Amino acid sequence: MTKIILDLCGGSGAWSKPYADAGYAVWNITLPYYDVCKWRTYDVHNPDAGNFPYIIASDVYGILAAPPCTMFSFARTTAKTPRDFHEGMKCVRACLEIIWECRSAQNSQLKFWALENPMGYLWQFLGKPAFTFNPCDFEEHYTKKTDLWGYFREPKKTPVELTAEEKARCSVNNRKLPSIRDICRQSDARAITPAGFAKAFFEANK
Repeated sequence: MTKIILDLCGGSGAWSKPYADAGYAVWNITLPYYDVCKWRTYDVHNPDAGNFPYIIASDVYGILAAPPCTMFSFARTTAKTPRDFHEGMKCVRACLEIIWECRSAQNSQLKFWALENPMGYLWQFLGKPAFTFNPCDFEEHYTKKTDLWGYFREPKKTPVELTAEEKARCSVNNRKLPSIRDICRQSDARAITPAGFAKAFFEANK
């Protein structure tokens, strides 16, 4: 039986790519095609009526969730763009509701779930994360502290030492960004899950 992975707010699909490459059935639930916050509106008898694919909750094997960090980021300039935690938590809550739905389903097949966000104010809502990493912990040559909450096996870290130049570029958020089709904003490029971490997470949670 094909193992189903939900990639909630998956963007480019970088986090779930190792699963897709390994033959898992990956559903990348992300804008502009799907709105995670509208997951309860889907009508299975009328596929055009909602904005979410129909998936039997008990069949889901694993869930990766990466809700936007816009309202939780320490880097947000609140003088011009005030934080709206109510707005930010809408997507987080929707991701958690989907996780709860899959886990509480009768005969649930859910083996793991993880919710990711750059280190920020989400701590104040979800508490201490289960795992925190920098991309350089997984053979990437930059830093970006990222938190994970959930139920999963910890990926094995394979850290690399950054050069002085790399550290300097990271300190001003000036690292080389990936170039991917359909990604035009720098913030979207910066949000892409590092490949080294994605691979290690997959190896620990197959």
